[in-house]
Amino acid sequence: MDSGGPPAAIMKPMAGGRARIVAALAIQLAAATFAALQMTRGQARHPAPSPNAEFHFVRMEYVDLFQSRRGFGRGWWMQDWPAAEIHFAQGVRRLTRIDTGEGRHLPITDDRIFDYPWLYATQVGYWDLSEAETNRLRQYLLRGGFLVVDDFHGPQDWQVFRDTIERALPDRPILDIDPDHPMMHVLYDINERTQIPGLRHLRMGPGGVVFVEPQAAPPYWRAIYDDNGRMIVAINFNMDVGDAWEHADLPQYPEAMTGLAYRFGINYIVYSMTH
Repeated sequence: MDSGGPPAAIMKPMAGGRARIVAALAIQLAAATFAALQMTRGQARHPAPSPNAEFHFVRMEYVDLFQSRRGFGRGWWMQDWPAAEIHFAQGVRRLTRIDTGEGRHLPITDDRIFDYPWLYATQVGYWDLSEAETNRLRQYLLRGGFLVVDDFHGPQDWQVFRDTIERALPDRPILDIDPDHPMMHVLYDINERTQIPGLRHLRMGPGGVVFVEPQAAPPYWRAIYDDNGRMIVAINFNMDVGDAWEHADLPQYPEAMTGLAYRFGINYIVYSMTH
């Protein structure tokens, strides 16, 4: 497995700290969110045109498990959409030289999925993939695709995710990501493992100090690899990285957690583009 860093064309001098990220994101957020929502109205459900940028954030659509369906018609695959990818894309543009286009969302069975080698799936403790979908996911990943799964918590969610991913990738173990793995150092050197909570887990304490409610389980960064040792599935378990992207401009969201979410997300992208 290639352990080299990204080519110089991808890199840009890094600015440290959450304040730099917020400065780039907050000014553009309201207009970008409005534009994305306006663009969605009146279009076909899957309006993705041919790729015209080096990177697109592509969100995977899926049908919810029957017992997990919500009554207002918004599937779990849409959690934090579109604000999470709007924020995150602004961060990628600000912190790298990656040519980043607008976000997309597609079901895994759409043939256009092969135009986009980076895929994000949230709330995977609620997904209900058919045999056709797990077969296509296997094909997508073994042909060079990269999947990030996020925002699922506890043993029940883990069981649903594991049963599904094992149908897609049988006999491939789920392993904790080693601190020395190239993904952890491909652009940012990531050495900390701070839990990244959802906004719902933050509380305001005395004197305006924000604290995180105690979590029932520790965070895990795990992965699945292909026969050549290339990471093909990155797993954020007992975490909500999407919330940290979405709420990067909220003063009450802790800097350490927002910054870590952006560093992991950008490293996932650079790793997938260079390995």
